[in-house]
Amino acid sequence: PISVVFAPGSVPADLPRQLPYRDVREEPVPVGCKTPTGPYCPRPGSQEHRGAGIGEICGVASLEGALWGTAPSLSCRGWLWARWQSQPRSRPSPPRLPQGTDVYVGKHRSALLRAGQGLAALRARLQQLIRVMSLPATSIAAALADRVPDGQLGPDARRHLKSSLGYEITFSLLNPDPKSHDVDWDIEGAVGRYVQPVLDKLSVVANFSVDSQILYYAVLGVTPRFDKESSSFLLSAHSLPHVINPVEARLGSSAASLYPVLNFLLYVPERSHSPLYIQDKDGAPVPTNAFHSPRWGGIMVRGPASASLPLHVDVDMVRVMEVFLAQLRLLFGISREELPPEFQVESPGNEGLADWELDRLLWAHTVENIATVATTLTSLAQLLDQISNIVIKDDVASEVYRAVASVQDAMAELAEGRLRSAFQASKEAVTSSERAFFDPSLLHLLYFPDDQKFAIYIPLFLPMAVPILLSLAKILREARQRKKEPSKID
Repeated sequence: PISVVFAPGSVPADLPRQLPYRDVREEPVPVGCKTPTGPYCPRPGSQEHRGAGIGEICGVASLEGALWGTAPSLSCRGWLWARWQSQPRSRPSPPRLPQGTDVYVGKHRSALLRAGQGLAALRARLQQLIRVMSLPATSIAAALADRVPDGQLGPDARRHLKSSLGYEITFSLLNPDPKSHDVDWDIEGAVGRYVQPVLDKLSVVANFSVDSQILYYAVLGVTPRFDKESSSFLLSAHSLPHVINPVEARLGSSAASLYPVLNFLLYVPERSHSPLYIQDKDGAPVPTNAFHSPRWGGIMVRGPASASLPLHVDVDMVRVMEVFLAQLRLLFGISREELPPEFQVESPGNEGLADWELDRLLWAHTVENIATVATTLTSLAQLLDQISNIVIKDDVASEVYRAVASVQDAMAELAEGRLRSAFQASKEAVTSSERAFFDPSLLHLLYFPDDQKFAIYIPLFLPMAVPILLSLAKILREARQRKKEPSKID
């Protein structure tokens, strides 16, 4: 539920207090002709504007508290609520929105806005708000990235992490020159203060595990270029992809992991390559001196200036965690659209993401899980069609029925706007479908199709078949010779 509260005095007098406004949009996302999911038509702009009280707003600093207190009940699922209600004269007039701000988006599921002049202006303003707070069609296309034709997707569609039951996060400190640099970083305290609140917020999406390590004598696989003008070393944008592979060989975290691993690396360059800075595609220095790799993680360079040796480096964990958490949002696809200048969005604080951003993430992962289950069950059905003499156990059939039932529950809950229960049902469907597909009784049949039976039985029957074939050939030759010989007449 998204509630919209109008600032007192901002709604024109000719507008009714109750806004009977409904705007439904359907934007189809074309998928491949071989996908079992069929066309998916999301309704990111399906909202109806009905009643919600405004309450008393004490100040701009406490706008979110007032919004959250007047938000409609969570039973009002999937609706955008908007109503203007005048305050009694006995109460003092609450302050208006700041000058230059027409829309204030809270960190929960609420917003404060000026209505503008007329219903047309209100419609345009609400549509802008919907695009910011609801799930756009691009997120649906990204969730179905494996099934949407390449020409229908943008360059960032396949950069988000795929939905998984769990993720492993590894923070690594790379010190290639420990003799010159004595690096001190409080990673344990930083994880507890900055990372754990974000993971607690994301705990409804997946399970997370966090570990850290320090790697000595670990160098980048690319030699930086020295710039005489700035007396510094530079890493160009085209050389950044070559940095990950040599470093990844030293990490060793993804070898025995059951879940996707997110790597966040802090690199302290050696003294011979200090200070080290990263350039973007235009040759300008990157302000954060960091970059991220889709579905892998991110790397930040901490370039100390020249000083007497050994140099003690005390890492500013606040700055480092700001960069790493921003990269974590990008990896999960939690990125905000470019906001108009008159929009103001409240900071989510230590939680790292707002409630409506978490809703968008749950929505996208639910759609992805449903599509994954459909693909898995379709592959299983194709396998059963190819292998005619296969025997299906009752437990495999039960998992298939359970997966189908969970998908139906997820779609029903998703249609009602109950995102958390829909996501949980989709996870259960993924688990059941994978159990059915990778059942031990079926797994060995994947490597023993009908065409491999000939390769197994031919060496056994060929030694016996050769004498039989030779005998048949000899019998045929003798029969032909008897036909050619003239018969004797007495």
